[in-house]
Amino acid sequence: MASKALFFLGLLSFSALSAFAEFNEPGLVMNNYKDTCPQAEDIIREQVKLLYKRHKNTAFSWLRNIFHDCFVESCDASLLLDSTRRVLSEKETDRSFGMRNFRYLETIKEALERECPGVVSCADILVLSARDGIVALRGPHIPLKTGRRDGRKSRADILEKYLPDHNESMSVVLQRFSKTGIDTPGVVALLGAHSVGRTHCVKLVHRLYPEVDPELNQDHVEHMLHKCPDAIPDPKVEQYVRNDRGTPMKLDNNYYRNILDNKGLLIVDHQLATDKRTKPYVKKMAKSQDYFFKEFSRAITILSENNPLTGTKGEIRKQCNLANKLH
Repeated sequence: MASKALFFLGLLSFSALSAFAEFNEPGLVMNNYKDTCPQAEDIIREQVKLLYKRHKNTAFSWLRNIFHDCFVESCDASLLLDSTRRVLSEKETDRSFGMRNFRYLETIKEALERECPGVVSCADILVLSARDGIVALRGPHIPLKTGRRDGRKSRADILEKYLPDHNESMSVVLQRFSKTGIDTPGVVALLGAHSVGRTHCVKLVHRLYPEVDPELNQDHVEHMLHKCPDAIPDPKVEQYVRNDRGTPMKLDNNYYRNILDNKGLLIVDHQLATDKRTKPYVKKMAKSQDYFFKEFSRAITILSENNPLTGTKGEIRKQCNLANKLH
């Protein structure tokens, strides 16, 4: 009887220690690599600058990556994993249409591996490249924490559950963002990322054919029809419309003036400018770039800290496109 009691007490002690250890696992912190890889953030920053100088569209990719990865359950670089024989990659689903430049994240990873092998996670590379890509697009510098670890599996099977679609109602969009802790002004600010880059005709022809959406600014329609002359565009052909013809390479509040003038390309852009819950913030951001940057920075910070793997969870991948067990 005494031995059973001792065994039970030992089991309770072990459980308590395990729970204590898990509770005290280090979370995200500023400058997580200051001791283990002091040059990490400088290396990422310089690589982003170099890659942007050679390939201007990389900055759009960095920015889109943080949304598509961190929004889906965890900010753990699951987006970067390749498909296997049994599992489809997130980046190869229809919801990731148009995403590219993943190979350049591998370039950054290789530079870090030369300096500090096995230290810096792909999840942190993804987040910090977005931070520095925003600066390259003349947006705000956003201090972001690090210490994420990498997931081991794709989340392609649950993308639809998390990612809002550009044709969904504003109620659905707001609801999905709220589950990540992002409020209405944060949603309005994050969609301001549509001020840079371009939209493939596949995503907007339903507003042009068989009839032009009467809500569209008619002066803008002519340009859209010129860029998207086919009612059923080939997704493999480069047919795009710039999101913002005025400042296409600059993250700024011009987007909000455009959508108030009915020049938004996507349904979600139009809804943002007309829905009574979001329109006041659209008008405020159209007037003040400082306000836009403040809310954008806050929302990116929340998104970057969505349910990360830290401590002993996950792994530090050797290559960003492969879980270590496949190496």
